[in-house]
Amino acid sequence: MAVRSAFLRILLMLLLVIALAGGGALLLDYLGFIDVKDQAAPVLELVGIDTRTQVEDTAEPLLLERERVKKQEEAIDRRLDELEEREAALDEREDELLQLRQKLEEREASLAEREKSFNERVKQYDNKRANIVQNAQYLGGMPPENAVEIMNNMAVQDVVAVLRESERLAREAGEQSVVAFWLSLMKPDRAAQIQRRMAETPQR
Repeated sequence: MAVRSAFLRILLMLLLVIALAGGGALLLDYLGFIDVKDQAAPVLELVGIDTRTQVEDTAEPLLLERERVKKQEEAIDRRLDELEEREAALDEREDELLQLRQKLEEREASLAEREKSFNERVKQYDNKRANIVQNAQYLGGMPPENAVEIMNNMAVQDVVAVLRESERLAREAGEQSVVAFWLSLMKPDRAAQIQRRMAETPQR
């Protein structure tokens, strides 16, 4: 009986030590000094003590990849914004060039119209000049009385032009001009008017 009693005391002492040691470990674990619940979880579950829930690792395996993709998307967005700004600037420049082109086309059309008008005036002048030369030649080949009769029915300015041309043709041919004789056959007042106009009009 004495041995059995001693064995029971020893067993109770061991259980008490184990209980104190376990309780102390749990207290230290609760205070955060050590971590024993994960290792003692099977034993604690046998005695009906819930262990702490395992905290899952929130760090995702693709977190770095997602961050890299996000940065790439941000870079693409910035690039798209730059391209849109550049496109808007190009559109504005294109509008300016179109306006400049229209102005140039209008200026070219104006210059072409002015050139056409000038050519027409030159053509008219050349035709008038040719008519004056032809009239001077015709009148110079007529009898003076007939020539004067025709000139009496012409405008004074036209008569002045014909007389100027007759003088030029006579000089080029080395002949005596008949202009003075024509004037002598005209009425004095008309001859004076023509001579006055010839004096006012410079000889070409």
